[in-house]
Amino acid sequence: MSAKASVFIATSLDGFIARPDGSIDWLNEANAAVPSGEDCGYAEFMKSVDVLVMGRNTFETVLAFDAWPYEDKRVVVLSSKPLIVPARLPNTVSASSEPPDVLVDRLSKEGARRLYVDGGKTIQRFLAAGLIDDITITLIPVLLGQGRPLFGPIENDITLALMATRTFEFGFVQIKYRVARREFTITKEVTP
Repeated sequence: MSAKASVFIATSLDGFIARPDGSIDWLNEANAAVPSGEDCGYAEFMKSVDVLVMGRNTFETVLAFDAWPYEDKRVVVLSSKPLIVPARLPNTVSASSEPPDVLVDRLSKEGARRLYVDGGKTIQRFLAAGLIDDITITLIPVLLGQGRPLFGPIENDITLALMATRTFEFGFVQIKYRVARREFTITKEVTP
């Protein structure tokens, strides 16, 4: 059975995950208004995750944090260029250049049941490959006007089914969707 792939991410109200330069200062400012002990469901979500798959840009952003936030959670960093994982990180962090479908297949065979896919381009690649099962987006009440979008151009519509919404008194709105899978029927023409 293939591992389930999930997205859990915050965006500005106009759909950006970072400023053009990659900065998430706006998100850090918004999080300052969140009451102590409230994490908008993140800890519960992380308990269900076996492997976190992130892109190189996201990895480099996380490296700048005061501490590595994923403790001993297995993390795979996707990068088309060679990547050196700093020695200070746990040995659960590795790099891969595998296409999303190959990576999901490998991780599934290794026993992963749920993947957390993070980073704009990585999420876009997994969506394009039809590998995302559910998306949780926490909307932050700020308009950036420009930046790095969560979603990019797509070849076909991706239909989503609403699973839940949650509002927080400090202004965040969280929306959870299931990605609807299209069933394709192959018909074979028979010539007389």
